[in-house]
Amino acid sequence: MSIKPIINETELTLQTAEGSERAFTTLFHWYYEPLGKLVFNLIQSRELTEEIVQDAFVKIWMRRETLRSVDSFGRYMYVLCRNKTLDELKKIATQRVYHTKLEKVLIAESEVDLLDNPTDEYRQMIENAVAKLPPQQRAVYMMSRYDRLKAEEIAKKMGLSEATIKKHIQLAVKFIQASVSSSMSAGMVLVLTTPILLN
Repeated sequence: MSIKPIINETELTLQTAEGSERAFTTLFHWYYEPLGKLVFNLIQSRELTEEIVQDAFVKIWMRRETLRSVDSFGRYMYVLCRNKTLDELKKIATQRVYHTKLEKVLIAESEVDLLDNPTDEYRQMIENAVAKLPPQQRAVYMMSRYDRLKAEEIAKKMGLSEATIKKHIQLAVKFIQASVSSSMSAGMVLVLTTPILLN
C-alpha cells in the first residue's frame, strides 16, 4: 500500500473510536483522495470509486467503536476499499458473462440489500436537500459536486465572479448540513458531499 500515514494516526483513530468528529474529519481529509486514486486504478469508474470510498468512511463512522482494535487506520481503510472494489469487479464480470434468469434473481436480491444500506438513505436525504436549494445555488452546487467543475470554470459558464460561485457553494453546503443535521452527523455530511478529485 502506497498511502503515506498521517503523523498522529493512532491518536486520531482512538479519538474517532471515542466519537470525535474532529478526529474523524482529519482522517477523512488525509485518506479520502489517496484511497480514491487507488480504487480508481482498479475499477476505472469515477462514480463507483466515489461510492466505494464514501461507503467505507460511512461504515467506519457508524462502527467507530471497533477502531480501538485497529493498528493502522490507513491500512484498514485500504483493505476495506480494496475488498469492496474486488466485489464490485466480480459483480461487473458476472453481469457481462451471464444473461440468465438466475442473474435477474441475483440483481433483484442485491437491490433489496441496497434498501438496507444506510449510505443510500443518507444520499437520498442530501439529494432532497439539494432539490430545495434556490435555482442558481442548486445549479452551482450540482456543477461543483456532480460535474466536478472548479469554481473558476463554473464562473465562466454562468457569467458570475469566482467569489460569487464560492459563496453559492458555501451557502449550499450550509443549507444541506442544516437540512440533514437531525438525521446525520456533520462528519457524514462531509463524507457524502465531498467529491473525489482525480488527476
